[in-house]
This record gives sequence, structure tokens and C-alpha cells, in this order.
Amino acid sequence: MIAVAGCRESPRDRAPSASEGMTSKPQYHSEVDEGLGASVAILLDNSGSMDNRARRDVHGRPKYIVAREAIQAMLAATDSFVATHPDFPINVGLYRFSKTVEQLVPISRYDAVALREALSASAKPNGGTAIGDAMDAARADLYRAGTFRKYILVVTDGENTEGRSPRSVAREIANRSGGAVRMYFVAFDVDAKRFDFVKDVRGEVVGASDGPALRASLDTIYRGKILAEAVDIGETLPDTAHAPATQSGNSTVQSRQKRRP
Repeated sequence: MIAVAGCRESPRDRAPSASEGMTSKPQYHSEVDEGLGASVAILLDNSGSMDNRARRDVHGRPKYIVAREAIQAMLAATDSFVATHPDFPINVGLYRFSKTVEQLVPISRYDAVALREALSASAKPNGGTAIGDAMDAARADLYRAGTFRKYILVVTDGENTEGRSPRSVAREIANRSGGAVRMYFVAFDVDAKRFDFVKDVRGEVVGASDGPALRASLDTIYRGKILAEAVDIGETLPDTAHAPATQSGNSTVQSRQKRRP
């Protein structure tokens, strides 16, 4: 388990300031050679509000328990995917965030046991909500995962209260990755319109008012979008593959991409 300190740039979600303009910042480049496959960072809210009772839960369970079970059910889709596509790399990492960010399972080849054990051992929710910091930490790890396709999946029940604004982080990720990192938000028991900024960077937001809706929303995004797109044969190239490399680290990857049929 790795703790990632919050950046603490702002106590609340806010619009990006002029100093956060993207035009002056270089594009991200991978720290490793990249190839076929997909890497997914699952970011789970563990702030104090997740300890509140989930709406319409017949057992009166808190939201973090309902969310944990929904993610466990979602991962079953990966079991099936790996069984039918054994040669296609799927990397999955798990993070939880409250006031700070913790990496529970690093982004690496899908490990059902490690992921389910980490979910089962989740700590009791407490503290604030560092959504932007969690996104930033996951983005950095995705560029060490070794796949062209990169995804961030956030499950949260509230607004950002700690660290960087998720709005500015989403914009930065979209611009500096050239759209290579796709972002998905599941708004659990909170108005999904709060995260409409993700749509501005070609991401998607879905709402979930209760446990069954959360399971359905996660299935729609994970199985219906992420895994389905991952095998969009023949693995269409990321948008960044068609642009000139801005970092020397990109040139090797892009030249290899262009040689693919």
C-alpha cells in the first residue's frame, strides 16, 4: 500500500487559474515502451460521507460497503475477458482517496485475488475528498503501465474538498495526454451534473442513486465501454500517434505504432 500525499493546491473545486494554462506545458511521455493492451486505474472515494447509509439499501449499509461490492461485481467482467482474451494485456490498479490518496494495488497485470483482498480490507471512511489528487496520481502510474490505452474510473459521492481541483486536473490530463487517457466518473448518490466538466474533455459521467444503479452504471462503463473499446480490433491508434512527438521518449513508441497495420 502506497500513500500519495495531497498536493493541496486548493481547498475546494475551482476553475483553473491562468497559471494552470495548458499551452505552456509539455505533453506527457511514457517512462516505458508501450504496446497493445489496456490499463485501468479505479479510484474509490473513501471520504467521511461514504460512511453514510446508502439510499434505498434494504440492509441499511453504508455507501462504502455498497460501492465495494459493486466494484467486486464489476471485476467479474475482467475474469471473463481474461479467459477469452488470454494474450491481450489488461492492467488494473486500485486507489482509494479521502484527504490523501492511497495506492492499494499498483497498475499491473490483472490480479483478481489482490484486488478483491484490497477491497475487502478497505478502511472505514474518514476525512475529506481529494479527487483531483487521486486522478493526478493515477495518471502518472498509467504512464508506467506499458499500454497505449489508459483509463481513469472514479467512483465518488461528493465534491472535491482537498488538493487539486478535478476540473483543472481533467483538463490538464486531456491536453497533455493528447486524449490518450480516457476519464469516466460514476456519481454515487450525488448529482452527476457536478462532474459535467469531464464531458468537456471527451470523458463520460453517469449517475447512480443506489446500489443496483451503481452496479448498472459500473457495468455500462467498465464492460460496455472500457473492455469493449480495448478489443476494438485492430486496436486503433491513439490520437497522439498521428501528431509529431514533443518529447524524445515518445518517438520510439510513435514510430512503432505507425508501422502497425
